[in-house]
Amino acid sequence: MKKSSHSVKHIILYLLAAVVVLMTTLIPSASQAVLAAPAALADTAQVMETADSLPEPATDTHADNSLSSGSVDRQIENKKLPSRVAIIVDDFGNNMRGTEEMFKLPVKITVAVMPFLSTSEKDARRAHELGLDVLVHLPMEPRQGKPEWLGPGAVLTKMSDAEVRQRVEAALDNVPFAIGINNHMGSKVTGDERVMGIVLAVCKERGLFFVDSHTNYRSVAGRMARELGLPPVENHIFLDDVHSVSHVAKQMKLVHERAMSQRYCVTIGHVGIQGKETAAGIRSGIAGMKDSVEFIGISELVRDEWKWNSQVTLP
Repeated sequence: MKKSSHSVKHIILYLLAAVVVLMTTLIPSASQAVLAAPAALADTAQVMETADSLPEPATDTHADNSLSSGSVDRQIENKKLPSRVAIIVDDFGNNMRGTEEMFKLPVKITVAVMPFLSTSEKDARRAHELGLDVLVHLPMEPRQGKPEWLGPGAVLTKMSDAEVRQRVEAALDNVPFAIGINNHMGSKVTGDERVMGIVLAVCKERGLFFVDSHTNYRSVAGRMARELGLPPVENHIFLDDVHSVSHVAKQMKLVHERAMSQRYCVTIGHVGIQGKETAAGIRSGIAGMKDSVEFIGISELVRDEWKWNSQVTLP
C-alpha cells in the first residue's frame, strides 16, 4: 500500500509539472494577442478614415460622406425616401410664352423668376399662392453671348465687390417669396471665385441657398457653397436644350432614370419662345413617371438631402 501510495504521489507531481509548463508556454502568447488587439483596431480605423477621405463619386452630391453613426442614420433615412424629381422652370417674369401652361402642370415645380421685368412680382406671388417654391433667376455674365440676353440687373465680373453685392441684394428685394437663387446664363461668373464668394455670402446672410444651373462645367459654385456651409445644389439635366416636345419628353425619360438610380434628380426647363412645347413635353413625361417618382419643390430636396433649414423671412 505504501509503495502504491508513493507511485500515486509521483504521478500527481508529474501532472502538476506538466500544467506549469503548459501555462508558461501559453500565457505569453495569450497576453501578446490581447496587446495586439488595440493595434489591429487602430489599423482598421485608419483604413476606415482613409476610405472616408476619398473623393465622393461624381453622382453623389452629399456634403457629408463620413461613416459616423449620424451619417449612417441619414443614409438609412434616405433609403426610405422615394425617388424624387425637382423641376425648375426658368425665365418667368416677362409674361413669356408657356407661363400659363407651366402653372397648370399637375405636379410641383419651382418657379425661377428674373428680376426687374414686367411680371416679376406678379409671377412670384402667383407661384407662392399656388404653394410653389420661388427662386431669383439672377442674370450673370456668360463667357459668350449678347449682353442684351442677360436682362436688367445682371452681375458682371468687372464689377467691384460692392457693386456685385448691391446687384444681388436688389434682385432679391425685387422678387417676393424667393427662397434661393439660380443663375441665368452665368458661365463666366460661376467660374469666378471672387464674384461667386459675394453671391454666396449674401445667400448665407439671408438664409437662402444657391442652385448652380450648370452652364459651366468648371463652376466653383458647388465647392464654395460647401465651404460656406451651404447645400451644393446643382442642375443635372436641361430639358429643352433642343426645342421640341419630343426632345423634352425624351429628356424626361433621362430624368426618370437618374432619379431611380441616384435617388433624386434636379432638372431645368424654360418658359419663352418654345415655352408651350417645353410644358407639353414635361406633361407628357410626367404621365410615365408619376407612379414611380415624387415631384417636389427644390426646398424639400434641400431640406431632406442636405438637412438645410432655411431661415429666410418671407414678406
